Amino acid sequence: MPDYRRNRVPGATYFFTLNLLERRNTLLVDQVDALRDAVRKVRAARPFYIDAWVVLPDHMHAIWTLPPDDTDYSARWKAIKIAFAKTQPKTERLSPVRAAKGERGIWQRRFWEHTIRDEQDFAAHVDYVHINPMKHGLVDCVADWPYSSFHRWVARDVYAKDWAGQGVAELVAGERGC
Repeated sequence: MPDYRRNRVPGATYFFTLNLLERRNTLLVDQVDALRDAVRKVRAARPFYIDAWVVLPDHMHAIWTLPPDDTDYSARWKAIKIAFAKTQPKTERLSPVRAAKGERGIWQRRFWEHTIRDEQDFAAHVDYVHINPMKHGLVDCVADWPYSSFHRWVARDVYAKDWAGQGVAELVAGERGC
């Protein structure tokens, strides 16, 4: 059995990527309200701060900061996945292994995690989260994607509404986005 090692730093900020099992599925945006409800329920029981988040049709990226003395992001993701899956009809294909274990066929079993190292790493990952809808060809302008914390960051005057992935040098030079 594989030995998955996770970096666990109390109160740290982490970047995550989670994927649906069927990568051509659009379930996450089709059922975004159910996903939001699952996140709300988990946050009520086990708080964490959402720094950034983007929900794409078949995967999502998030940046969370955990409370001081807390390292258990895995239990939170497990609870979110379960709560979301419970809202979905059991129509997905199941492998014999998943069926035998009583699992659903919605999510990939694992997720990718990265511990944010410093402010520059944080900024780069926040940009990555927000540029993803454009990167995947879902929109021409970041602001056009509704399932993103980008709009919250615009409201806080961190990003211009027409930001399209430019770095600081391009913004200072006056190059425009969308």
